[in-house]
This record gives sequence, structure tokens and C-alpha cells, in this order.
Amino acid sequence: MILTSPVDLAPLLQSPGTVSAQDVLQFRGEIFRDGLVSKYEADAIFMINEAAGDQCGEWHEFFIESLTDFTIHQMEPRGYVSVENAEWLIRQIKRDGNIKLANELELLVKIVEKATDCPQFLSNYVLEQVAHLVITGDGYLLNGKKFTKGVIGEAEAEILRRVIYAVSGESSVAVSRKEAEVLFELNDKTIESENHPAWNDLFVKAIASYLMAVSGYQPPDRQTAFAREEWLNDTEVDVSGTLKKALSSFSELFSADGIGEAFKSDHQRMQEAWGERNAEFEKASGKAEAIDLDESNWFVERIGRDGVFHENEKAIIRFLKEESPSIHPALHPLLEKVA
Repeated sequence: MILTSPVDLAPLLQSPGTVSAQDVLQFRGEIFRDGLVSKYEADAIFMINEAAGDQCGEWHEFFIESLTDFTIHQMEPRGYVSVENAEWLIRQIKRDGNIKLANELELLVKIVEKATDCPQFLSNYVLEQVAHLVITGDGYLLNGKKFTKGVIGEAEAEILRRVIYAVSGESSVAVSRKEAEVLFELNDKTIESENHPAWNDLFVKAIASYLMAVSGYQPPDRQTAFAREEWLNDTEVDVSGTLKKALSSFSELFSADGIGEAFKSDHQRMQEAWGERNAEFEKASGKAEAIDLDESNWFVERIGRDGVFHENEKAIIRFLKEESPSIHPALHPLLEKVA
């Protein structure tokens, strides 16, 4: 099924309005036959998803897998979501309004999780969509659980966590101001006494991470990634040969000369390709964790905006007092007030 137009949909389903496991088996064989998901095939998959009200579980899996593959693996360097693909994805979701289907939500989350890097506007859009579903309760998770209007339960907290910690990983999250604003809005508009403890933990850590600029992993830009792929594909650079050389030289490792000769040239090539990110991060991390005037002013203006200092807002202040090595004086009155 190599489509030349996304309108060729009628013959694709055995029964109109229904996607069966047999349909999915056929789609897998046709679409992945050449290892690529074309633009027309991706469009058709979205249109089938909207048109078919009766969908089997196999379809949800196929929908997410095929469109994730199209979005992040069809352009070089693989793993990066291009601006073009991010805009295409948002247009597809917006075509029928906000997210209505659970597999659309899971697709968005899966893409920002799987991607090495993606445009910030896509990450913001995904978080805003999840926040909208939490506030309105107008949507479902893939497991069939409906969002509870105005309440962040365990499932809702988990999907928020997945979006916030996408790409960088939970231990080294980099939270933007836009993301911090969305989290504060969620905190104000939900019933805190009924929220799951997982939300309180997520809220405190994410806001503190923004203020302290805790950003461990920073993915390289597309240009750097292209350079890495060129290095890996360079026939003169044999990575397996490098490892083989290292192993064959193991008996010589007791010799300083042996160490140098075994690793010197290829190690230098690796350093040139990947840079000195870890050393630079360690050097900059102390400065990054300081809270400056701009961050302090934003936090003072934003916290307690609804007239109440929520318990998890107080927890942020306690966390900052304990963990930040340098807090701007503009924040001191607030710290003393809450203390």
C-alpha cells in the first residue's frame, strides 16, 4: 500500500468504520515492506484513525508505532524531529480540535519521549494538551481510564511526568519557563486536597529544576548530530576495530606505553567527535544552580497567585532553601514569610 493520495481509504478496511486485527496485519505487511512510512501513508493512518469508531487493540499499537517511526526516523539524522514534521503532527491533531482519542495522546507523548531532540514548540504543545485534558476531563488514557475533571490522579501525574522528563531523563530534567507556567496553572486549577502525592512530588521537583536550571543531558543540535553520523559512517574509523585493538592490547596494559599506543588515535577521534560535554557540565553546574534576579522575580510573582500558598508550593521553598547554593536577595522575604 504505497499511497499516492491520502484519499485512497475505502478499500483498506474489510468492514467500513471498523479496524480489525486482520486489517492491521495487512497494514503492517504493506507499509513496513520497504522499511519506510511515506507521507501519504502517514496521512492515511491518521484519517483511518479518525474515521473508524471501532478499533482493535492491535490498531492502537500500530498507529503509535508507525507514526512515531515516520516522525522521528524518516529524516536524517535519525532520532530528531524536524520542524516540518512537528508542524505536520500538530496540524493532524488539530484537524478535529483538541486531542479526542487516547492513541493520539499516547502518540504525542511517545514521540517526545523517543526523540533525541524535538522543537520546543512541540514539547510545549504536548504538555498544554495534557494539561487541557486534566482540567476539562475531556479525554481518555490508552488504558481506557477517563481523565477526572480538575483532579490529578496517579495516571494523570504519570503522563505529566513522562512529558516533563522526556528526552533528558528524570535525573537530569531541564524545565523551561513555559513548562513551569503550565505546571503552576495546573496547580492552581486542580483540587490540591484530592491530587495524588505523585503530582506534589513532580510539581516540586520540576519547578525547582527550572529555578535552579538543573539540566544534565543536553542533546546536540542537528548539525552536530550530522557530524557524528559522518564520523560513525567514515570507513577509516572502525569502531569495532577500535574495541578489538583495545582487547588485543590487554596483555600490554601493565605498560604505560601499551596504554598510550592502544587507545591514543581512536580515543582522540572520539573526543573530537563528541566533545568535552561532561567536563564542561561539571564546571558549569555550580553556577547553574544559583537562583538569579530574573528567576527570583518570576517566582515571587507566580507563587501564591491564587491567594493561597499550597502545601506543595511551600515544599518548593523548603527545597530551594536546602538545595540551592545561591539564592538572590530578592527571594529572601518570601523565604522568611513562608518559613
